[in-house]
Amino acid sequence: MKVLSVVIPAYNEERFIGTLLERIQAVDLSPAGYTREVIVIDDCSKDRTADIVAAVPGVRLIRQPGNGGKGSAVRTGIAAATGDHVIIQDADLEYDPADHLVMLREVVERDAKVVYGSRYMASGKHPGASWTAYLGGRSLSVVGWLMTGQYLTDTVTALKLFPRELIQSLVLVTGGFELDHEISAKVIARGLKIVEVPVRYFPRSRAEGKKIGLRDWFIAVRTFWRFRNC
Repeated sequence: MKVLSVVIPAYNEERFIGTLLERIQAVDLSPAGYTREVIVIDDCSKDRTADIVAAVPGVRLIRQPGNGGKGSAVRTGIAAATGDHVIIQDADLEYDPADHLVMLREVVERDAKVVYGSRYMASGKHPGASWTAYLGGRSLSVVGWLMTGQYLTDTVTALKLFPRELIQSLVLVTGGFELDHEISAKVIARGLKIVEVPVRYFPRSRAEGKKIGLRDWFIAVRTFWRFRNC
C-alpha cells in the first residue's frame, strides 16, 4: 500500500477541525491502494484548535512557533510529509475529504502527475458563495492562463494533490494564500500538466471564519507574474 500524506494548515478552526478529522479518517483509500498519514499544522491558533487535534489518535500535530500565514503552515507540512503523495486540505468543511479518493484515482487509473479538485467544473457559482469570491476566482483563471499558458478552472482550490518528491523539490518562498499560485506557476514551468477533477464545495461566510479577501486577489496576480518562468 502506498501512503497519502494529508497536510492541513489550521488557524482558529476549533469549530470545524474535529469534524474534519473524523471525516478524513472515515474515508477508505484502499480501493486506490493507499493508506494515509494526517499532519495538522497549527499556525499559532488562539483557540482550542491544537488541543482538539492533539486528542485525535493517529494525527500528527505540528505547532508553528508564530503565526506565519497559511502558506508558511503548508510549507511546514510539506516538509514533514513522508507519503508517496501529498494532498493539501483546508481545515474547514468547505471541501469533502471523500474527494481524496476521486483525485487519487486520476493518479492510479490515468497516470496523472498533479491533480487539482475544481469547484467549477461541474457547476458555476455555488449557492452560498459570494459573487466577489466567485468572480475573483474565475478571473484568476484568466490571469493564470495569461501568465503560465495553462488554463485552470480553479486556481485557488484548497484540494491539490502532488507526488511528494515533486512538491518537496519546489523551492517555495511565499507565506500567505499566494502559495497556491506560486505552486501552480512552478509546477507548470516544469512542463507538467495539472489535471482537474470536479469536487464538492460547501462555501462558508466570513462570519463563519472565511479568511481570504480582495487584497489576496491582487497578491495572487503579482505572484503569478513573479513566478511565471520559475
